Amino acid sequence: MSMNDPIASALSLMLNAEKGGQRDCLLKPRSRLLKQLLTLLQHHGYVQDIAEVADGKGGYLKVKLSGTINKCGVIKPRFSVGIPDYEKFERRYLPAKDFGILIVSTSKGIMAHTEAKAQNLGGRLLVYCY
Repeated sequence: MSMNDPIASALSLMLNAEKGGQRDCLLKPRSRLLKQLLTLLQHHGYVQDIAEVADGKGGYLKVKLSGTINKCGVIKPRFSVGIPDYEKFERRYLPAKDFGILIVSTSKGIMAHTEAKAQNLGGRLLVYCY
């Protein structure tokens, strides 16, 4: 089976585990981008712990969920966003002001939209989570 979007499938696995009351989930395939996204989600309190497990086949990520994710998903297409455009996408993807995060890929790395606004950076929208 070919996987078209590993980030989207990883986020849907996390959301399904969260809704099912599970506290752990295994995410395959492991990638550097997925690890950075999970680290950012951990920093904002949506994930408790991330562990990399090597199994000889590329490895996987073991994620311990905190039980605070209501909805998360990938933003497709990957919209380009500038400083004046953040509010438009906040209204589109987040339920309320200052509730949840948009994850943006910028020239300075992957960060939350609030950090990107503070640093006057634009980029591409990747993920929303609240």
